[in-house]
Amino acid sequence: MADIVIDRVVKEFGPFRALQEISLTVNDGEFVALLGPSGCGKTTLLRIIAGLETQTSGRIVIGGQDVSNLAPRKRGLAMVFQNYAIFPHMSVFENVAFGLRMQKAAQAEVKRKVERAAALLHIEGYLDRYPAKLSGGQRQRVAVARALAVEPAVLLMDEPLSNLDALLRLEMRTELKAVLRQAGTTTIYVTHDQTEAMGLADRIAVMYGGKIDQIGSPLEIYATPATRFVGGFIGAPPMNFIKVRCHGGTARIGDATLPCPSTVTDLELGLRGEDASLSANGSGIPFDVRVVEPMGSHLLLTGSIDGQLARIVAPPVAKVNPGVRVGLNVDPARVTWIDSATGRAVARA
Repeated sequence: MADIVIDRVVKEFGPFRALQEISLTVNDGEFVALLGPSGCGKTTLLRIIAGLETQTSGRIVIGGQDVSNLAPRKRGLAMVFQNYAIFPHMSVFENVAFGLRMQKAAQAEVKRKVERAAALLHIEGYLDRYPAKLSGGQRQRVAVARALAVEPAVLLMDEPLSNLDALLRLEMRTELKAVLRQAGTTTIYVTHDQTEAMGLADRIAVMYGGKIDQIGSPLEIYATPATRFVGGFIGAPPMNFIKVRCHGGTARIGDATLPCPSTVTDLELGLRGEDASLSANGSGIPFDVRVVEPMGSHLLLTGSIDGQLARIVAPPVAKVNPGVRVGLNVDPARVTWIDSATGRAVARA
């Protein structure tokens, strides 16, 4: 078993509390992404799991063993860094074999495990080359292969694709997901890129201000964000938040009404741009179009609802011009209601 239990971990740097009592369980073989903006504490948490930082309080348990005070090399894990950290004076074979050499593995075992890891990452044809003769994507594959060659119980990855261009990042994301599924390695992956987290992870822990705002499957977090921050951070375009007042279980926006939670009066209507459709006769929620951006697969309409900024996704063939008012149809089941005072989601009506 290689499950990971993060139990009430706190990290303080002097008077600054970087992590505020984080608790999280990662199941054996699961891929969990730590997603959040710069400074939210995700890399600090990863470094504590790795043993590169020491928590102020709390503990880390891997495979049932408390490793909180163990050196990194005794924790049964491997780490892939943002900057690859491969050795330029070593061949690809020796780079991949480095961890096995440190374990004093027999030469036959080194050869077998290096070739297996290289085959997984499709770099078997480059084992005799040196890093200077590799592309950025190939170097990243070498770094991942080196981590997998030691067959770690846990794999930690700190924004490993951020130095690649967009097309190569997409390719590596696909490769990485297939490789890690085949290897069955428990993985924690740090990123600020929501697309990476959504595409790769079994579950996402969205972090903000040193805390976990929400943890769940990618589709769960996208469809039912627990806070205003989560809804606004995940999604392209991000979720729209329109301030409304709820009276008797109903919110009125223009001539349109939506059922709303009757327990809170001051609410924000959280609406994904793709969850609103253009009405045929102009009825529904009034939307004043300011900018129309053709995006190929869709039109991105920027404008306002009740004087508040909103972005709506429309079909690419829609006939919409800047400066017009259109009506939006909204499915109440696809709406998120946010308490304006707390910033947290409240139950749908």
